Amino acid sequence: MSYLVDINCDMGESFGAYKMGRDEEILDYVTSANIACGFHAGDPSTMRKTVKLALEKNVGIGVHPGLQDLAGFGRRNIAISPKEAYDLVVYQIGALSSFVKAEGGRIQHVKPHGALFNMAAKDAELSESIAEAVYNVDPGMILFGLSGSELVKAGEKVGLKTANEVFSDRTYQMDGSLTSRTESNALITDPEEAIKQVIRMVKEKQVMSAQGSDVEIQADTICIHGDGVTALDFAKNISASLREADIAVKKIQDIL
Repeated sequence: MSYLVDINCDMGESFGAYKMGRDEEILDYVTSANIACGFHAGDPSTMRKTVKLALEKNVGIGVHPGLQDLAGFGRRNIAISPKEAYDLVVYQIGALSSFVKAEGGRIQHVKPHGALFNMAAKDAELSESIAEAVYNVDPGMILFGLSGSELVKAGEKVGLKTANEVFSDRTYQMDGSLTSRTESNALITDPEEAIKQVIRMVKEKQVMSAQGSDVEIQADTICIHGDGVTALDFAKNISASLREADIAVKKIQDIL
């Protein structure tokens, strides 16, 4: 049996005198890049530079729309209406797609960031507005959502291709949601443990919850976080480990 998976990483999440070096190196080990659009992080110059690098390295480009919350890095829940969610997603797709078009590329996918991602995972109405925003701009784009979430369901309902996303460095709850970052056991810090979790999610479609029971999961794309001090080493290790486990790593557009 052959296994295929995409590896995505959040990119361009700094400003001005941004250290582009680490992102540039990580792009050698991932297949899709989620580029911040200025709401939770990023700025025009960083967006342009990151788009250019991704295209040079043949990495799929994704819009990474977040809540308008620079101080909280888009990770704080903010009460927004479905219409407001629609508008902020359309706005941020437009911002990044202009840079991509100017460089001769095309958007591959859209992945909401942080709190917006987690809110949409459980809120059907919010998810539907995000999915409609993506579809109305370009129905050829792929929508990323937490595996089995309301966002994935909304994308399928509106007619988009969807990618079920799993996380290498996060723990899960029994309902398939991610453990809140406010909890002490939210993050997996042991690289070997994270890699074992990922391989099991891809091959067995199971993940062990924080409560000790297995949860069914679909792993189309794996998220690794690019903002940690060990991000580059982890990107190298997970890419190599997947291939050693007979799991091929390809861009999501080449899998779905």
